[in-house]
Amino acid sequence: MTASQKLIAEKDGAIGWLTFNNPARRNALSHAMWDGIAPIIEDFADDADIRVVVLRGAGDAAFSAGADISEFEAVRSTPEQVVHYDAAGDRASASIRGVGKPTIAMIRGFCVGGGMGLALDCDLRIASQGARFGIPAAKLGIGYDHSGVARLVDLVGPSFAKEMFFTGRQFTAHEALAMGLINKLTDEDALEAEIRGTCQTIAANAPLSHHCMKTTIDELTRRDRAPDFELCEDLVARCFESADYVEGRRAFMEKRKPVFRGR
Repeated sequence: MTASQKLIAEKDGAIGWLTFNNPARRNALSHAMWDGIAPIIEDFADDADIRVVVLRGAGDAAFSAGADISEFEAVRSTPEQVVHYDAAGDRASASIRGVGKPTIAMIRGFCVGGGMGLALDCDLRIASQGARFGIPAAKLGIGYDHSGVARLVDLVGPSFAKEMFFTGRQFTAHEALAMGLINKLTDEDALEAEIRGTCQTIAANAPLSHHCMKTTIDELTRRDRAPDFELCEDLVARCFESADYVEGRRAFMEKRKPVFRGR
């Protein structure tokens, strides 16, 4: 399915693909694109056949160069406009973080600013050799919300996070791998195969286990409140009460691959 000209949503077996389709501007995100992300993610969340969600940029030049700065004078120049604009970005980020299914950022080329923020919202980040990462806030005179800064600090630590923000420079894919910003690094022509292979591995496993462990890890790393341990325990109990747990046990004893249905 196509969500819009500049946001493309596709369902391919167990994979939900969201493509930022603005290659002429290195897949920069307009206000309308920010607004369109959450409905797509919510549709993937509601589809039991979708086991993994992948974010990517159209073409080879960029995952996303971040917010479309050319719009800022018209849509992000007054305090009221800033609040309205940022709310769209917050909804997009919250939908990705809250989808309840594994999410992967497939990164080619530039992954900077708000584009890097969306990559940080994903559970995993897999990049090709030519990827470049950066946050040019200091070059624009803007600040970043503490929640987005916290996600970067949790991944790379305070020292690397400060270097990224203070310098505004672009980091290579090898630097990103070394600091823990990305999970895997591939050759340019191997990226999609690596993504599909990872998705197949994930999709073959139990969705309830994915949801349980994703939620538990997210709860353990929350900064806004104490972890909800009761929720985590309930999700563990749900796994043990599920038909998928029965299937997993039987498949192990019968020496065959399990077929999980998410219930």
